[in-house]
Amino acid sequence: MVNKRRIGNAYEERAVSFLTANGFQVLDRNFYSKYGEIDIIALDSERFLCFVEVKYRKNHASGDPLEAVTYQKQRKISSAARYYLMTHPRLQRYQIRFDVIGILGDKISHMKNAFEYIGAS
Repeated sequence: MVNKRRIGNAYEERAVSFLTANGFQVLDRNFYSKYGEIDIIALDSERFLCFVEVKYRKNHASGDPLEAVTYQKQRKISSAARYYLMTHPRLQRYQIRFDVIGILGDKISHMKNAFEYIGAS
């Protein structure tokens, strides 16, 4: 049986390496709250606090990983991000951005500003 959490952690580690190599400063990983989970939280330069979702697909059979973040998932990430900012007030000075890192086989793609913040409804 495949351990999906272990596989997910391995690809999140690849995403962290990718972000770090591209000048991001990773602040947090696997932030859990009652509102949802955020895979990676990182600073992109001195301007953006990025909430990053990582999606992996072995091949195209399950679709493009960059398109796998549903509206429902976006809402959960937005709610978790709001909570994260409430619990980390020093970071509220940054503009926020929601990014998705898609890993398809061995190829990594980074979609900056993949979706907008979805407020509480």
